[in-house]
Amino acid sequence: MEKVSQKDIDWLLNLNQDQINDRSSASGSVKEKKNRSLLSKILLWVFLIPVLVFLPFFILIRTSVYLNLNYSLGGWTSLSCGILAAIILLTIYLFLLFRRTKNKKRLLKFSFYGFGSLVVTFCLYGVMYLSSVHAKSDQVQRVYRSLHPVLRVAVATTTLADGDLVITDIKRPPEDYSAMGLPINQSSLHFTQENGYVHAIDLRTIGRSEFRNLLLQQSLEILGFGTIRHVGTADHLHISLPPPE
Repeated sequence: MEKVSQKDIDWLLNLNQDQINDRSSASGSVKEKKNRSLLSKILLWVFLIPVLVFLPFFILIRTSVYLNLNYSLGGWTSLSCGILAAIILLTIYLFLLFRRTKNKKRLLKFSFYGFGSLVVTFCLYGVMYLSSVHAKSDQVQRVYRSLHPVLRVAVATTTLADGDLVITDIKRPPEDYSAMGLPINQSSLHFTQENGYVHAIDLRTIGRSEFRNLLLQQSLEILGFGTIRHVGTADHLHISLPPPE
């Protein structure tokens, strides 16, 4: 029998150690890949969840504004179409979440009526009520329902994201311009328009950071509203919904 030398023994020991190191390295690599995959999924959902939450509100208001401005639909008709678009989007959410369910007809009925109730209730709240927290004065609260319904729902939606939002002015008679020493602006959207609604509001900017004011202005522009930052008689943000031509 051939005698095994110490050199052969050392080689076998080193070979076993190399195999152990290779296995350890492979295991570490797989674990690292899993950790990266988990981190990627977490970051994706951190970004995706706010988008999914915001999107129905965006569809609701943007659809309403678009139809009102581009197709001259009335305020309530435009808002109804926006409500329907938001309900459809939320229904799609639920279908994707429970896509493996067998009774899709029942799921459709449940989701459509369920989300319909939620969206309609929210919009009714928005068009009927303005909290004193978001109104500069009792006068602003009293004339709130004279505001265009799409603007009212936009205000209700914005207050969800900005709890410090304050409306300083809505309906303005011509005498207000004289009291401020300004010429009467006959085309002011603060006056009651032909459709019976006021199409403009002023939002407080004093006491708020410029970043928040800019973010608010840009957000409302994305939704389709006209915005002007007035710094004359009193610093404020003017928001308007131009009447359809």
